[in-house]
Amino acid sequence: MYAYSVLTEQNAREMEAGGSENGGDIIAKDGSVDLQGRPAIRSKRGGRRACYFIVVYDVFERMALSGISSNLVLYLSRELRQGTVASANNVTYWTGTSYVSSVVGAYFADAHFGRFWTFTVASLLSFLGMCLLTTTVSFSSLKPPPCNTQGILEARNCKPTTNFQLGIFFSALYILALGSGGTKPNISTIGADQFDEFDPKERADKISFFNWWMFSVYLGTLFANTILVYVQDNVSWSLGYGIPTIGLGISLLIFYSGTSFYRHKKPQGSPFTKMARVLVAAIRNYRVTLPKDPLHLYELESSVYMEKREFKIKSTDSMRFLNKAAVLVGANKKPWKLCPVTHIEETKQILRLFPVLLSLFIPDIMAAQIHTLFIKQGTTLNRHIGPHFQIPPASLTAFNTATMLISVFLYDRYFVRIMRTWTKNPRGISFLKRLGVGFVIEATAMLVAALIEMKRLSFAGEHKSSGGQVPLTIFILIPQFVLMGVGEAFLVAGKLDFFYHQAPEGMKSLGTSLSLFSHGVGSFLSSFLLSAVASITRRNGGKGWIRNDLNASHLDYYYGFLSILCFCNVFYFLIVCRFYVYRAEVFDSSEEEEMSSRVV
Repeated sequence: MYAYSVLTEQNAREMEAGGSENGGDIIAKDGSVDLQGRPAIRSKRGGRRACYFIVVYDVFERMALSGISSNLVLYLSRELRQGTVASANNVTYWTGTSYVSSVVGAYFADAHFGRFWTFTVASLLSFLGMCLLTTTVSFSSLKPPPCNTQGILEARNCKPTTNFQLGIFFSALYILALGSGGTKPNISTIGADQFDEFDPKERADKISFFNWWMFSVYLGTLFANTILVYVQDNVSWSLGYGIPTIGLGISLLIFYSGTSFYRHKKPQGSPFTKMARVLVAAIRNYRVTLPKDPLHLYELESSVYMEKREFKIKSTDSMRFLNKAAVLVGANKKPWKLCPVTHIEETKQILRLFPVLLSLFIPDIMAAQIHTLFIKQGTTLNRHIGPHFQIPPASLTAFNTATMLISVFLYDRYFVRIMRTWTKNPRGISFLKRLGVGFVIEATAMLVAALIEMKRLSFAGEHKSSGGQVPLTIFILIPQFVLMGVGEAFLVAGKLDFFYHQAPEGMKSLGTSLSLFSHGVGSFLSSFLLSAVASITRRNGGKGWIRNDLNASHLDYYYGFLSILCFCNVFYFLIVCRFYVYRAEVFDSSEEEEMSSRVV
């Protein structure tokens, strides 16, 4: 379903008039400012030039984070002596924390400090965490002595990891997670803020920005999944962690060297407080009768919104109960008793996102398998290329990343352009259709993974491979990595684009953080499911689906179970799509023609 017009023609004219008074086409009309709070001059700040610094930062920053996460499950199992379930769960706990904490980072950005300064503090915290991690893997006193376990826990032959060693390592790991929780929701939003929503050319660039931002992110990931994991597996963990630490330092220097070119959006106050006021006021006024004419509802003057470069939104009949928050009872205009219509409609826009958010949890559970069980599978297969070279198991994620890079490129350069001629949609297809395609592809990927695991277990049984290598090439796992890569090309950039554009103007960081929050919740749910399935299948004398010896496990059953969950989620998503109402974007006919003709 398509939305009512949220940005009225009057809004657009008022905003443009405001921009003309301050210099017309020179000053950005969306209320952007420079770091000193002065109106941003479009010819000097923002646009693609500013995004070059941000995109280059993303390449190095993602190289650093992926250099840790890609091989973390093997470091935990080989170096810290953890079993299959424990090591996989610790990876997803850490990943979940880094993504869920993005909501906190978004809150401070939108409510108090702005995106730039929130990012600054968080990025320094991330760099501190990286330095501590490199220290823990470099000094022998901070890790147990070497033990040749081949990834299998053999406590009787290996000296266990002390609580002190685990404490130091996980402290560093979670400092990094908290720091990335402040950088993730803000860096992409800072990039999107460089484009003026009221300029047709910049608006077209903004539509393409998230695809190319994702391309840069996975370019850094590809380097981590190939070069860095090889260094970690075959040279040393010290160097393998040291390189991404240096890379993160370089990325910060690159980002801050572009400070003079950036546009900034002023913090608009806490979005949580604004929404809470609407909900409380609606409940307190539940007995009042709504007026037949929505013009009788309470609203602020247009000049108030113009000063903040916000949009005045007309009242709608959806979630009608919330409209009671705008009914004036007596002379009481306290904010927890009376809220303007625009704040109510912004709250509705955020609430509409939650059913879509719920649909993302299960696909994000699938994504968590890429850096955990998929890699553990690789440790049991023949990894030799020639007599001397072995492929690091974590390098398989390079196929996932390379597929994403290729898919994002083809999607942005060709698919969008072709679909525009059919759908007349500047994005080619709608946000939700893009997500739906990703859901189906990832569900198929898990089904393929189950079939491949059945073949791997069959070979293991035929060759009596208990705890050892299966005489089957590691490249048999490529299809599941490739399919997940295609699915993520639709999902990762698609959900980021969706939450950014569907969130109200003053809550963009919050909207972006919701896309990251889903990944964090998916990681935690992955840990819960893995532990629950491992425990339940061991009851009553059962051998269990997930064991330290994967050749005695049944990951094929587990992947099949996940695939069923995925297809059930697709049906739920179809119901969500049926009732979802888009937040409208204003394009006049001339602008639509220009955007449709541009090669993004």
